[in-house]
Amino acid sequence: MPCYAGSMPLHGRKAPWFLHNFAVAGAVLAAIPLAAQSSPGLPASVQAQLPSLTETYKQLHRNPELSHHEEKTSAYLAGELRKAGYTVTEHVGKYQDGTQAYGVVAVLENGAGPRLLIRTDMDALPVEEKTGLDYASTVRATNPQGQDVGVMHACGHDIHITVLLGTAREMAARKSAWHGTLVLIGQPSEETIDGARAMLADGLYQRFGTPDFVLSEHDSSVHAAGSIAIKGGALAASSTSIDVTMRGVGAHGSAPQNGKDPVLMAAEFVVLAQSIVSRQIDPQQPAVLTVGTIHGGAKRNIIPEEVTMGLTLRAYSDKVRDQIIADVRRTAEGIAVGYGVPADRMPIVNVSQTEITPATYNDVSLAERLRAVAVAGLGVEHVEEAQSLMGSEDVGLFSLDHKIPAMMFFLGAADPDKLAHAKETGVPLPGPHSPLFAPVYGPTITTGVTAMTAMALDLLK
Repeated sequence: MPCYAGSMPLHGRKAPWFLHNFAVAGAVLAAIPLAAQSSPGLPASVQAQLPSLTETYKQLHRNPELSHHEEKTSAYLAGELRKAGYTVTEHVGKYQDGTQAYGVVAVLENGAGPRLLIRTDMDALPVEEKTGLDYASTVRATNPQGQDVGVMHACGHDIHITVLLGTAREMAARKSAWHGTLVLIGQPSEETIDGARAMLADGLYQRFGTPDFVLSEHDSSVHAAGSIAIKGGALAASSTSIDVTMRGVGAHGSAPQNGKDPVLMAAEFVVLAQSIVSRQIDPQQPAVLTVGTIHGGAKRNIIPEEVTMGLTLRAYSDKVRDQIIADVRRTAEGIAVGYGVPADRMPIVNVSQTEITPATYNDVSLAERLRAVAVAGLGVEHVEEAQSLMGSEDVGLFSLDHKIPAMMFFLGAADPDKLAHAKETGVPLPGPHSPLFAPVYGPTITTGVTAMTAMALDLLK
């Protein structure tokens, strides 16, 4: 993400990790009233899956792959879905540069009825893991900039894949309880927010049918493992990637008067950019503008020709998004004019046409329908009200601009005791994209599979 994550203690003691996860999972399932279970035997069946799902989760966590490179992850997912009885197609997705993506589409037809799409994402992040877990990732890879980086599932996509597989097996075993068509999506490149667009560009709906509903989940560090959170309406912000290149005139570092220093202009831009949201946007309109990268120069005593900055913009309103982009252009150009940069060396502002996604919007009626299902399946005490976030997701693209009812719920992944302590102290748990991200996997997985299966059964009545 775009994303949300949970946390576990960092004691490095193997047995307590394992026992803690399974003990918490058992306690959560025991707390669900039998009369409230939405499908007979579902919690017990999910609990029986937990040992194999745990091995799946750990295997995925140990072997993360970066966006656009999910070769082994997608092959594993495809293989497991075939074993569960699904018709599987691999390599679904076409990126804007023409390269093929590692998308997976699995279909289970079960007579006439609705068509439900359930999506998981598969890619990991260029983050070096520091959890100390016995199943921690030690993978390293080369990022698009040619840098050697650690790779980690620091956003929980390994949890998401595991939940999808558990749900796939439950649905295959319960074909007598539903009818219609279930379409399961293994989406690549969510972290670069171009994977959903790539699958749609490759004729996803033309080839596999347009769904009547789209369902997904995302783990969360602000909700306890064993619980989920739902809300209708806007859930996550849009995301727009912007590159700003400040161009100057190169010179020797000892004679700055002979050049136009883009390093100094970039530094001033970083500071002034913070005033765009705080002083030019209506305070009632949420927005975030962050400068995440700065690249420029090759030697200490050389004033370079240019400096490039990478920005991310988050907003809920398209109008606000467009206004901020215009403000970014005006701010960059104003700085350059102020420094006397020649007209042919004005800044270049490039808005990505691939790393861009709209706000994620939950269909209100669908969200309320599935809230009732979740309450019946998990118990009212395990279904919370979600809060909108400035993080972003590209799953909303599958709704075709809200034409298809869609809903994403948050899946609690945090240790309940640690979460309670975090709320008391005001110090948040390690969250999205943190090298310390480590969900309490047992109850997170069982709750996710139970909730997702119950929702799917309801939508495929």
